[in-house]
Order: sequence, then structure tokens, then C-alpha cells
Amino acid sequence: IADFSLNIFKKIYEEDNTLISPLSIISAMSMTANGAKGQTLSQMEEAFGTDTGSLNEYLYAYRTNLPTADKYKVSLANSIWFKDKEGFTAEKDFLQTNKDYYDAEVYRAPFDDSTKDDINTWADKKTDGQIKKLLEERPSEDAVMYLINALSFDAEWMNIYMDTSVRKGEFTAQDGDQKRVDFMHSTEHGYIEVPNAIGFSKPYADNKYSFVALLPDEGISMPEWIASTDGKTLMDAVGNQSNDEVYASMPKFAFEYSKELSDTLKELGMKDAFDADWADFSLLGHSDDGNIYISRVIHKTKIVVDEKGTKAGAVTAVEMNTGAAAPAEPKIIDLNRPFFFMIIDNEFHMPIFMGVLNDMTL
Repeated sequence: IADFSLNIFKKIYEEDNTLISPLSIISAMSMTANGAKGQTLSQMEEAFGTDTGSLNEYLYAYRTNLPTADKYKVSLANSIWFKDKEGFTAEKDFLQTNKDYYDAEVYRAPFDDSTKDDINTWADKKTDGQIKKLLEERPSEDAVMYLINALSFDAEWMNIYMDTSVRKGEFTAQDGDQKRVDFMHSTEHGYIEVPNAIGFSKPYADNKYSFVALLPDEGISMPEWIASTDGKTLMDAVGNQSNDEVYASMPKFAFEYSKELSDTLKELGMKDAFDADWADFSLLGHSDDGNIYISRVIHKTKIVVDEKGTKAGAVTAVEMNTGAAAPAEPKIIDLNRPFFFMIIDNEFHMPIFMGVLNDMTL
């Protein structure tokens, strides 16, 4: 999953603030893959790096064992919306599989303005108000199904920053522009080294989740560093972090991000799934109006990182259309320039969110 996510990240990253939720994307796409057959399924599984059956089992186990308590709340929700139209049939086995593994809520809807409003209300509720508008317009005439994952993350730091730990500092953006912003200072004990970058992890309450930050070496740009790394290297480094003391400083930040992922997923090898002629989603359903294929994959995210902790949300919607080492001196890591970050589940080593902060929006 880390590899699949990083492959997506490499293709969409364009030196702006970027944020994706690997968990949300893989959940929505694996639900969709349950309706695929033949070459369409093979291409999707090759991009995932595993077969759909194994992914169903893994994501079921993950969803049903999500650590949640008063100071850290993580929720996953899935839904399937299909068009109430004569001539379109959603396969019962497909719906049941996604109900069994993903607890997907199923809605039959007219696919008019009321459906747009209902989907947006569902996304707003399931992301705890963070993604208020998933669909900007009513479903197109050719749309017959939406498969949607919503993810909400809200956690306090294990050690909340005191007022005295927050001081003004300079953040130098990718373009060299400097902005004076609030930096949070702390001492951490999770030092991480990867080729051409160093970083640290900062745990949330009860150490169930962690925020991981990685700062590329001086002279190495963020695009260069992202292009040179891979999921295994990244997650191995996080799993093998040392207990070395780290004097860390990190800016308070918040931003929203959205991306349509169709072209990216095609580039990763899922070509047939997006082709009106070649897609084989016969296990998903049938339409008298033509073959069913993926027309869009909408991904929207939001994150807020401050003294108390982190709040983040993500929604992914797949739109189906018809148509044709030993202790050492303390390390000093000052995140005063562009850095890569993740929110990870410490038990499963699951990257829940993955992003880059390039600039501060004031």
C-alpha cells in the first residue's frame, strides 16, 4: 500500500502543498475492483501490488481493529450509490461483497441535484465536517454508480505543546519566499534516516498513531527526493527508527487539497478500467446504455496541525459511467523549509495520510 501510494504521489506532485490519503484511495479502488474481471482486474491488481481477495481481507481486518479512544478518533466509512433507472442493474453479489468487507452503505438514488446534495451531506458527516463538498455538480447523464470512502482522523499529541514552546520563525518556501510563522518546538525520541533525508516521529496519545516528518538534505529538491524513494524504504526506516534524542521544530500549518486521479491511475497501468470499450466491470452491474467504466476518481483532503494535535479528513469517490544505531548527541531537525510528512498507524505501519508542505498559506 505504501508503494502504491508513493507511486501516485510521485505522479501528482507538482511542487504545491500536496496531501493524499493512501488508506482512502485504496479502500475506494479495492471496492471498485470487486466488480472487475479479466484484464481490467489484472491491471488493477498489478497496480495495487496484491490480489483483490487479499486486499479485502487486509482492509477488513484493519477497519475492524481501528484504535479509537477519547484522545484519538479515526473513522472509516464506505458507501455505494447507484442510479435508480430502468435498464441498469447493480449485481447483488458485488454489493454484498462490499457490504461484508467494507460495511458499505448502499443507496439507490435518482442521480439528480438531490443526489449531489445527499452525497455531499454524507461526506460532510463521515469526515466530521472536514470535506463539505465532494461533488461540485450533479451526476452526469451517463453516471450510474459512485463508490465512496470517507476517512476522518482527529488525535491529540502524546505531549501537547505548551505556550512557551511556540515561537515565531522563518519558513522558506520552495520558491525561496520567506514567511514568518509559528513554530512548535519539542524534544522527540524517534530519529529516522533515509537516503538523502533525515526526520523524526512524534506520537499521538497512547502511541497508536504517529506524525512522521522527513527533511531532504540541503541541495536536494523535494521533487528529486520523492523520485528517489520508494514505499518499502520509507516504511522500513519508520519501523527501524532509533531512540536518539531529537530537538525538533515544526510549523503550525493547515491546507486543503483536491485531485482527480484518473490519468495518474492510467499511468500506473489501470488503462482498461477507464476505457469505455475495454473495461470489464460485469461483476459490478449491467446497463442497456453501454459498457460500464470508471470515468473519474475524485480525491479531496484537508489537514490541520497545531499545538494540540492533528485533524485530517479525506474522501475518495470512484464514478462509474456507461458509454462506449547507539545513543548519540541530540539531533537537530528544523522543518523551516519544504518537508515530507505522513500520519501512520504504528501497529499496522499503514500510511493513513501522506503529504508535502511546500509553502505556508497565511
